[in-house]
Amino acid sequence: MSVSPDQNSPAWQILEYLQRNPSATIKDFEILLGVTTTAVRQHLNALQASGYLDRREERSGVGRPRYIYVATDAARELFACRCDVLALTMLQEMYGMVGSEQMGTLLKRVGVRLAERYAASVNATELQRRVEEMAGALGRQGVLTDVSVAENSTIALKMYNCPYHDLAIAHREICEMDQLMMQQVLGADVSLDDCIMDGHGSCSFVISQGSRAELEFES
Repeated sequence: MSVSPDQNSPAWQILEYLQRNPSATIKDFEILLGVTTTAVRQHLNALQASGYLDRREERSGVGRPRYIYVATDAARELFACRCDVLALTMLQEMYGMVGSEQMGTLLKRVGVRLAERYAASVNATELQRRVEEMAGALGRQGVLTDVSVAENSTIALKMYNCPYHDLAIAHREICEMDQLMMQQVLGADVSLDDCIMDGHGSCSFVISQGSRAELEFES
């Protein structure tokens, strides 16, 4: 039976790195942890034995192949952000009772409430700082995030685990709710360019610097 690694341990750092990156080599982990190859191998062997890592052979041209490490489903399960079971069950039942149109209206109302909740943590006037505050608020809810700025001043907020994963698998309207909620909190145009539900490694929300959009929700 596998045992979850402590969240302050090197093993957890390895798993979090692989949550943010599709694969990694021993050298990557040496740099990450600042330890020797031998120490890295010890952590990797323990994680493989617990079922959290797979080692794969990767060939590129001539010469000896190299080995890369990838997270298993068991590792990704450790980072799953879970809705409250009662809330999740109620939403699933409501989908079956009220139909997609009424559910869309309900999700807009839920989006408003979520926006109000997160808005309390987003106070900066400069957009990049607002996005960083939003990322921090999500992080406190257990969502792994990164914020980056492209050369064209477009800001990207990446989420590496989904707060509503179980529900979003069946109902992609949840993704739209999250996008619109973020748009309202940030006061800027937000698009969802990549999505975990489409097989990408993260949900990538792209925030445009140029405008401060006013999103109209039905109340």
